[in-house]
Amino acid sequence: MQELLVISGKGGTGKTSIVAALAALAADKILADCDVDAADLHLLLRPEVESVNEFYGSNKAVIDAGICTGCGRCLEVCRYEAIKEFRVNPVFCEGCGACKLACPSGAITMEPNLAGYWYISDTPYGPLVHAQLGIAEDNSGKLVTLVRQEARRLAQENNASLIITDGPPGIGCPVISSLAGVTLALVVTEPTVAGRHDLERVLSLASHFKVPVAVCINKYDLAPEKTREIEAYCRDAAITIAGKIPFDADVARALVNAVPLTACSRGAAARAVRALWDSLQIHLERL
Repeated sequence: MQELLVISGKGGTGKTSIVAALAALAADKILADCDVDAADLHLLLRPEVESVNEFYGSNKAVIDAGICTGCGRCLEVCRYEAIKEFRVNPVFCEGCGACKLACPSGAITMEPNLAGYWYISDTPYGPLVHAQLGIAEDNSGKLVTLVRQEARRLAQENNASLIITDGPPGIGCPVISSLAGVTLALVVTEPTVAGRHDLERVLSLASHFKVPVAVCINKYDLAPEKTREIEAYCRDAAITIAGKIPFDADVARALVNAVPLTACSRGAAARAVRALWDSLQIHLERL
């Protein structure tokens, strides 16, 4: 079983649109959305949810009003100002447990906190594992790991040879949880100053974890000079450019209609994604 992860150094590069387009082309695969803070792959794949599961993050403090004496020690030790009028605001609580240790009456307990949900869904393009983290909740890396584990389990049950994962943008904790141990990471970038800078950051992260990478330049024809700079950088670093996708109004039309590009278009961008998929299959066969 192989895992193809699609990531980007910044949001808005077209990463999710490319994953959806690849999903419509690939056979014998499981799909996963590890962008748990802002999951949107499901918007293009129109899933039918088959399983809803709770996700519990770190513990949060709870004050038992029947035991609390109102001494105020919890207010004094809470650095996050999460306690007001001897009630805990779970949005502000970091689960450090200082208030529990300080409470002389034992009125405070640390209890599991429902931080979000994860789902197993069926789509026209294959099974999808995705999740939704609650507002202001932490442990996104832990939820990403759970999504990946479930995707692997589904792949084994269905004898699928490939997992295609839509990863989070950036280089933070959820990206690291998505990246570690994958077969190949496809980094989507754009021909801008910020795109080049963030590409270098995410390539450095992948190198640290010894993950093979390939690059895709989206909307490459909007800034040819910047595209040439990125190509030169990748050439010097011995990094494969697996594809270049031109600007195409069909992409916007596919998004408006909430369908993968390759399922509704034979235009320039769709042809480029098909060429990208051919290149990725060759790359995966060599790993």
